Amino acid sequence: MAPDASQFKAAPDAEATLKLILSRLDDMKAEETVTIDLRGKSAMFDYVVVTTGRANRHVGAIAENVVKALKQAGIAAPHVEGLPNCDWVLIDSGDVVLHVFRPEVREFYNLERLWTQGPSPAKTL
Repeated sequence: MAPDASQFKAAPDAEATLKLILSRLDDMKAEETVTIDLRGKSAMFDYVVVTTGRANRHVGAIAENVVKALKQAGIAAPHVEGLPNCDWVLIDSGDVVLHVFRPEVREFYNLERLWTQGPSPAKTL
């Protein structure tokens, strides 16, 4: 007998996913969390979230906690990169991309500037 549709949990929309991620970041004591709204600016995703963990272990714990919550919410396979080293972990949940950094790595890459700064006009010679 085939299961009926009510047994399957629908994946949350972008706003619900963002709210879930931000809640887990708060629970895990992530620091300096920034949300960048890219709706209408990017065809790839709606939000980018950048946050900091105090050390490699904290970065890993934050990432694992968020991935667990996403799976429980119906996002079956969020894409995760960087978990073995935990200097910088990227979690792509579809509509929301989360970057969890160690402080030094976040400062070096400065992703907030990349995503919030518009393109520079071309210089003429």
